[in-house]
This record gives sequence, structure tokens and C-alpha cells, in this order.
Amino acid sequence: MSSLILAHTRYQALEQLRVPIGLLASSLFPAISMLAFVVPFAGGDPLAATTATGSMMLIGAMSAALMSLSISVSQDREQPWNPYLRTLPAGPFPRFAGRILTTMGMMLISVIPVLVIAGLFTEATITVPRLLLGVAAVLVSSIPFMLIGLFIGFAMPSKAAIAVSQILFFPLAIVGGLMMPLQVMPAFVETISRFVPSRGAGELVWWLATGVEPKVLPLVTLVIWTLVAGAAAAWAYRRDEGRRFS
Repeated sequence: MSSLILAHTRYQALEQLRVPIGLLASSLFPAISMLAFVVPFAGGDPLAATTATGSMMLIGAMSAALMSLSISVSQDREQPWNPYLRTLPAGPFPRFAGRILTTMGMMLISVIPVLVIAGLFTEATITVPRLLLGVAAVLVSSIPFMLIGLFIGFAMPSKAAIAVSQILFFPLAIVGGLMMPLQVMPAFVETISRFVPSRGAGELVWWLATGVEPKVLPLVTLVIWTLVAGAAAAWAYRRDEGRRFS
């Protein structure tokens, strides 16, 4: 089984490298946001700069998890190679695992420009253990977004997946307090943000990266979103399986 997972991971990684626009988008957008917003407005405050760096890392991971994953899954479903893979006796797990590992690799690449900019142009400070915890938190908190991406990819054609993933990404990033601090937004946005997964993901990353005590409700919401998104992704896969092979 491990050899099959590695084979699918290698295949998915090569596909990403051959058409690297998704990887570039996941890396460039948070890096540009760092230069445009974090460096001039929060770069001189160590805590604010470190928190904002965590937010930008999470935005890059969300982009890879939500947009890139949903689009790649929906496009794969339209290729003749995909029905053949589904007939193989290994089952769906190796393909899913390979896709998830490839997406996590994209996430790790996307955080590198953000960390470089933070180190060169801001007063962000962090210890090595907290940095590792922060990166791990980015990967863990991206799980619900990967599941949402899988749901979109299995439930919709590629053109619809492109539009829906983009429509979801930006409101989630803004309402979750990742694009700008919630303190500068209307009070009702802060209330709503407690019930979106991006706020819980942010709370987890900020806590492990800076030590700031998190709020409990957003973390509970993150767990609930993970369970619901997992059930929705499984349903979408079974629905697609039934339509194509029943």
C-alpha cells in the first residue's frame, strides 16, 4: 500500500510541476499580501508581525487546499484516465492519500516566501520550536479546507469548481480575520467569524506560533467543520461513483 501511495504522490507532484500555475498562485498571493499590507502596517510590531505572518501562511495553505485541490479533482474526473484508475483493485485510498500529500507539499512551499519576507522586512520574532508548531498547525488546520475542496471537486464540473472555490476562498479569508485584523472590521463580522473554519484555523496557528491564548468557540467550530466537510466529501465521492459506474 505504501508503494502505491508514493506512486500516486509522485504522479500528482509531476502533474503540479508540469502546470505550476496553482503552485505559483498559492505562493505569490500571500507573499504579495505580506509586502502590500503586513510590512508597511504591522512590520514594526513583533507580535502583530508574527501573527500576520501566521495568517499569510494560512492563506497560502487555504489556496492550495480549497482552490487547487477542488480544481484538480474536478479536472481529473473529466479525463479518460480517471475511470480506469477507479477500476483497479487497490481502491480509492492510495489516490486520496497521494493527492493529500501533494497538496500538503504545495502548502509547505507556499509558506517559504512568506517566512523569507517576514524575516527580512518585519520585526516578527519566533523560536524554532514555535515555528515548527506553527507550520504543523497550518497543515492540521487546513484539513477542513482540503475536505471542502474534495467535496467541490467531486460534486461539480471543473468550470463550476473554479468559480465556487474562488467565491468561497476570499470571504472565508476575510471573515476569518486572515486578510485584516478583526478589530478594524464591524462588530458583526467578528461575531460571524466565530462560526467559520478560517477563524478557528487562525486561532490555532496564532496560538501555537505566538502563545496568545485562543478562543474556544472558533476551535470547536473548526472541529465541527472538519467532521461535516469529511461527511460531505465522502457523500460526493460515493455519488460520483454511483453515477459513473452503477
